[in-house]
Amino acid sequence: MGLLTDPRAGTGKIIKLILQWEKPLCFVLYVGGLVWLMLLALPAFNDGTYFSENALLPGLVTKESNLEHTSKQYYHELVHEMKRYPDGMPYAWLSAKFSQLHLDVFTHNFSLIYPFQEQKFTGQNVYGIVRAPRASSTEAIVVSVPYRPINSIYLDTAPSVALLLAFAKFCRKQKYWAKDIIFLVTEHEQLGMQAWLDAYHGVTSGQEGVLMAGDLSGRAGSIQAAINLEFHALKIASIDVKIEGLNGQLPNLDLFNLAQNMIAKEGIRQSFQRRFDVNYRDKIKSWWYHFNTLMSMIATQATGIPTGNHGLFHRFGIEAITLEGFEKSGKETEANFYQIGRVVESIVRSLNNLLERFHQSYFFYLLPSTDRYISIGLYMRPLVLIIASVFIKAFSIWQRLQTSTTSSNETKTNKHNSSNVVEELDIGSIASEVLWAHMFGVLVMASPRLFTMLGSTMFNLRTEDSLYASFAFITILTLLWRCCWRRSTKYETVSLVCVIASIELATALMCVAMHNFSLALLTAVVYVPVILLIMPHRGSASRFRNFQYIAWIALHPFVTAAIVVMGYTYLNFPNDTAISLLLRGYRANKQALVFTVIDSMVYGNWFYNVTTAVMMPIWLLFWNVMHSSAAMPSQ
Repeated sequence: MGLLTDPRAGTGKIIKLILQWEKPLCFVLYVGGLVWLMLLALPAFNDGTYFSENALLPGLVTKESNLEHTSKQYYHELVHEMKRYPDGMPYAWLSAKFSQLHLDVFTHNFSLIYPFQEQKFTGQNVYGIVRAPRASSTEAIVVSVPYRPINSIYLDTAPSVALLLAFAKFCRKQKYWAKDIIFLVTEHEQLGMQAWLDAYHGVTSGQEGVLMAGDLSGRAGSIQAAINLEFHALKIASIDVKIEGLNGQLPNLDLFNLAQNMIAKEGIRQSFQRRFDVNYRDKIKSWWYHFNTLMSMIATQATGIPTGNHGLFHRFGIEAITLEGFEKSGKETEANFYQIGRVVESIVRSLNNLLERFHQSYFFYLLPSTDRYISIGLYMRPLVLIIASVFIKAFSIWQRLQTSTTSSNETKTNKHNSSNVVEELDIGSIASEVLWAHMFGVLVMASPRLFTMLGSTMFNLRTEDSLYASFAFITILTLLWRCCWRRSTKYETVSLVCVIASIELATALMCVAMHNFSLALLTAVVYVPVILLIMPHRGSASRFRNFQYIAWIALHPFVTAAIVVMGYTYLNFPNDTAISLLLRGYRANKQALVFTVIDSMVYGNWFYNVTTAVMMPIWLLFWNVMHSSAAMPSQ
């Protein structure tokens, strides 16, 4: 504390050097962090994957299953049954098939109270349990499939349901299981899985009164791991392993390695982020390919949205992945359900060998390919360099503030012949500004229900239109607030607000990085260079003032979200006209806003909460600094 409160602390050589070279040092740190991050995609800067848990070693497993014939029978029966229920799930048929296999069969009813219009939606999951003959139901493994009706907009999962039933029939005859195996078919995608997990663990993950999980009539042991299956055809060309979970959580790296090893062992083409490993002789091409794969994972993880039903298991300490199989699209070699079944069998049997929960290997990592990884000890350093530039900026402003205050006090002391005259900071004004900015962010975070109610009752708007109009109004209000009211205040007050905002941003990024590194990284890369340019200033304009205004407006949380969605729309529809792209982007923005709010209420995704309650107040504080006209203190 002495370093922060004693003005004489600024007389050290190191501190003088930092103050003298502040801007070049911050620039070097930022660029150095970016370069370091890009270098991590090179094989020389990352490591090859390996098994940390010997019990998972797949070489010990002798595979016995042949599920192709049985899967085809179940598939054709299921397709016939699906035609009878084009919009729903054939509960009776699934329950009957599980019962014929002599499993413990249960159904699970759940409901969703739509938070904006008080509408109620219902759903049902069906699951069967193979009890472990060599244990007393203390541990369990889940094999799940999301059921999709014929009229679903998503890819078909009927082959996965058929494979699950065939594998359940195989497992029922084996006597070596040491863990219960739960075969789960869920309805309504991630909604059904979240309801089942909440009911299984007796908790409510989202807001109270939104997702009514109900009760389970049958349970197994403590779930150790889960495999979610999404095969879209009886013959597939490749299997993509999905790992990203809710709020950026990842499964233990050993589970990912196990799946990739088993897929390769069966001669099936494997991928990650829908990208196949390519060995380029040219090192530049090799680096560029691995860097694109790495950035694809970072972009996916940063959203906090699970890439499959597996992503909802992670919050309960359950390691889970999704295996997604795609149809042949070119000249690829096809794999049938004999090979796919052996992949599933080997993974489940390896998990059955575990004597304890996953605890070795890594839970925090990035993947540039299917067989290489970057551990947290490597990827945190580039982010720390980038964030360090913000801390140095805050420290430099504070030291200059201390120096200027000391000089001013000494002048006044000599003038008035008094040693007790000290120019104090306007702490009340500073505290009020920081408090109101954060109160505004919290109010915006809690406002969607109110906005929807006002929009529907006063203007007869739909939910997405009400939310979009409300947040557009908030964005315009925050942009025009300081433009219409330029305040003149002390330089010291503006400087301290800038210091507080900088420290808060840097601290928030470090906290977020410990849970979702990708979100913190992308936020830092975008925000830090503009923040380094924002300084308390005189009333006169500077060379970079207009650039700062334009850049900071573009970095308004809701403006940035709109730009990202518009860019994503362009990438997916590059041949559309400009007007068509704008209309698509407008509709996509409305839907993305609604989905983000719904995810926070139902699943506990905190992307919306962080954006409104953390990033928006910080944005407002810097916006106030930019529009505050302050006179420089006399030197």
